[in-house]
Amino acid sequence: MTDLAPRLTRFRWELAAAEAAAALISGTANIRYLSGFTGSYGALIVDAQAAYLVSDFRYRFQAAEQAPDFEFIEVRRWVEGVADAIRKLGYQAIGFEPAHLTHQVHGQLAAELPGIRLVPLNGMVEKLRAIKEPEELARIEQAAAISASAMQRVMSLVRPSISERELALAAEDYIKKEAGAELAFDPIVASGTRSAQCHAEPGERALAAGDLVVIDVGARWQGYGADVTRTVAVTEADARRREMYAVCRQAQAAGLAAIKAGVRCAELDRIAREVIERAGYGEAFGHGLGHGVGLETHEAPRLTAGEDSPLAANMTVTVEPGIYIAEVGGVRLEDLIVVTENGCRVLTHAAKAPELPVLG
Repeated sequence: MTDLAPRLTRFRWELAAAEAAAALISGTANIRYLSGFTGSYGALIVDAQAAYLVSDFRYRFQAAEQAPDFEFIEVRRWVEGVADAIRKLGYQAIGFEPAHLTHQVHGQLAAELPGIRLVPLNGMVEKLRAIKEPEELARIEQAAAISASAMQRVMSLVRPSISERELALAAEDYIKKEAGAELAFDPIVASGTRSAQCHAEPGERALAAGDLVVIDVGARWQGYGADVTRTVAVTEADARRREMYAVCRQAQAAGLAAIKAGVRCAELDRIAREVIERAGYGEAFGHGLGHGVGLETHEAPRLTAGEDSPLAANMTVTVEPGIYIAEVGGVRLEDLIVVTENGCRVLTHAAKAPELPVLG
């Protein structure tokens, strides 16, 4: 038995509650979460008693090393191999992950399994992943510390004439070379009016006096990611840009102050959003307040309108209000936090000034 065995037990409880005899797990992060297997090709088949890892010849030794709780089934082609395994195991019905199985593959699998029902199981593993175990929290905290240090490095380089791409490369170099980590996602550096693009790709544009610059970086440590965003101005900032920053800062503070176990995701989004709406910028905040972070950069839970699920202790989520105006630019402040019974603990300790930082 490995340290991951309790996860498989909890998953089997969920499977029994869903009245499903077995499940086919095809989401890459879900496969890793339940089994420890990090290969790029495979699937899990789990029932109340047995667990199987289906993959090809390339991964037979890796599977034995990483997923010893799972019996290895070697296949040549994914659909045919998975279908053959399901037939031989004698299931009359099997659950599948609709979020991780394309319509085409689902159709091919159904054609290979006449008389066997394919039953959708929505977000079953993701529900388990949302509440982090102590070892997961330790990895996320290390990723957050590296991300914050990378942010500090980038902010120290902000000045007129340096390009967005140069700043993004500085973040990447720090994360990979100095910290020995991986990127959770490609760094975002957007300046001037381009900062109004929430996920702008860094370009060759050189920073100029008066620009707003949105910097969004994240490191991954031993499989687990982090996410942090800061906004600064270059050499000078007018009253409009300072106001946008101040409102965004207040909205984030309101959201952070309201977080604790039991509070519903939509309520947190509403609390922060009302600060921005009262200031007259409601239409300029078009995304949700935040999202879970773990094996994936964006995972459950989602802090957004319409998401009625409550937070629980040891969930890790971002709190990232933003204001984006095409002719002016954008402001976003983002921190990664861990939910506690009575509040939250911030993990990303990059400098966050009460007023818009003017650098360079």
